[in-house]
Amino acid sequence: MHKLLIGTLLVGLLLNTTAQAQELQAVELYSQDELLTLIKRNAHLQRVKADDCQLVRDIEARADIMKLPSYQFLFGDMLAYGVCVPRDVERGWDFMLQAAAQGLPEGLEQIGRYYHIGRFVQKDLNKAIIYLREAAAVGNLNAKIRLAEILVAGQGSPTDFEQSYRWLHHAITADPAVHAKLTKLKQRLAEKMPARVVANAERPVK
Repeated sequence: MHKLLIGTLLVGLLLNTTAQAQELQAVELYSQDELLTLIKRNAHLQRVKADDCQLVRDIEARADIMKLPSYQFLFGDMLAYGVCVPRDVERGWDFMLQAAAQGLPEGLEQIGRYYHIGRFVQKDLNKAIIYLREAAAVGNLNAKIRLAEILVAGQGSPTDFEQSYRWLHHAITADPAVHAKLTKLKQRLAEKMPARVVANAERPVK
């Protein structure tokens, strides 16, 4: 009886230790700052896959119940591309729209980009410009660049030239390639405007 009791205790201890080890291996949910950084790097889907899809329920809850825009963006992308969940483009698009409606810069930029290139939706330049303009206004560099590319290609409205130039002129980047692209786009936009308008756009932002 004594040996049986010891054996039972040892088995219980072993099971408890295994359970604790599994808990230690469990993936922690991303903080808001961490998730936003992943989104800005376009590494959010890769991270979910790298975490073996362990956080799907938590992600969905924060997107669908708590209505957190960063999680709406993440879950929308997961659904649209079928990452760790059955693919559902329509539902994914709805979550992307919700993130954009809450003012998430990356959400606004993505919706604008998808309307521009016709991914998941039909191409719609007017809608693309609306979303890209909103994203650029809240600081999204990719939106600033794409909007300028649209304008220098002869699309969109000339009324956007000055503001687009201003956004490019005051943009900050440590990437030499991006800096060169900004400079080239500025030059192309400047060719479309009087010198006084260009000078006004280059004034310090107050």
